[in-house]
Amino acid sequence: MLRWTDPGQTPPPLRPCVATFGNFDGVHRGHQALIAVLREEARRRGLPAVALTFEPHPVQVLHPERAPELISPGRLHEDLLTDTGIDGLVVVPFTREYAQQRAEDFIVRTFVEGLQAQALVVGQDTKGFGVGYTGDVDLIRELGRTHGFDVVVLNDLGDDVRWSSSAVREHLRAGEVEAAAAILGRPHRVVGIVVHGFHRGRALGYPTANLERRSRGVVPADGVYAGWLTRLERPPGSVDQRLPAAISVGTNPTFDGTDRTVEAYCLDRTDLDLYDEEVAIDFVTRIRPTLKFDSIEDLLLAMAGDVEATRAALFGSPVAGGTT
Repeated sequence: MLRWTDPGQTPPPLRPCVATFGNFDGVHRGHQALIAVLREEARRRGLPAVALTFEPHPVQVLHPERAPELISPGRLHEDLLTDTGIDGLVVVPFTREYAQQRAEDFIVRTFVEGLQAQALVVGQDTKGFGVGYTGDVDLIRELGRTHGFDVVVLNDLGDDVRWSSSAVREHLRAGEVEAAAAILGRPHRVVGIVVHGFHRGRALGYPTANLERRSRGVVPADGVYAGWLTRLERPPGSVDQRLPAAISVGTNPTFDGTDRTVEAYCLDRTDLDLYDEEVAIDFVTRIRPTLKFDSIEDLLLAMAGDVEATRAALFGSPVAGGTT
C-alpha cells in the first residue's frame, strides 16, 4: 500500500481512483463496511481504492479542550487502515489554515483535481466538513453531478447499538472490552514500549511487562483482564511472537501505588526479557475489578486465580499449557 500526504502529489498509478475520507478512529466495523464497499466499487471499475484521513484528528486542532482520546492513534491507526486492503492512504496534515477551506473547495481540490476520483464512497452521516462545518452528503452529490463523479452512500450500520468510535470509548471507560470488541470487530489494542517497573511481579513469581506511560490507545478501566501480548518486532507466527497474558490496569493499591500502569504477565513464562521491546496488548475480557488486598498472601491467591481465569477465558479450559 502506498502512503502520501498531499492529494495533489498522488502517484500516477493511483489516479484515477475510487476514494473515501474520514477520521476512521478505531477503524471499527462501520469503517470496515464502508471500506469494503469502497474496495468493491473500485474492483468493479478496475480502479485503485484510496482512503484519505487526517493527522492529527481535526478536533485536536480546532477544539483541543474537548478532543477525544484516540482509540488508535498514529501508526496504529495507519496499520489498521492498511489491513483493510486499500491500495493507497492519504494522510493529510491537518492545521487551522487547512480547516479554512470551503467544503466545496475541499471536495474539488482533493477528489476532483488531486485524486481524480471517479466515485466517492461516503456514509450517510458524513457531514460537518469545511469552514463553518457546512459540508454534507447533499453537497457531495451536487458536486458529483457538476464535476462528473459518482457518489455511493452507505446507510448506517449496526445491530442494537450504532457502530461508532464514541461508543467504543464509552465501553472502554467502563471496562467493557467485549462490548468494545463487538463494535471494533477485534479485541481492543494498546501499544507501547516495555519499561522497568518496581519488579514486584518478578519477586512474587509473576514477572510482568510494564508498558510505558505514553502508550498508544485508550487504556480500559482499572481491573484485571485476559488477553494477548504480541511482540511487534518479531515476524508474525514466529516463536513467542504472540503470548496469552493476564493483564492488570490500575495503581497497584495493595502497595499504595499512585501511578496508573498497564502490565501483562505472560502465562507460565518467567524466562522472557521484553525490556525496550514494542508490544501490543489485546484486551479480550475483564476478569475482575482492581482490589486492595490486606496481605501479600491474599494478593498471591488472587493472582493465581486470575491466571486460571485468564487461561479459561482464552482457551476454554483451566488446564495449563495452552498453545498460541
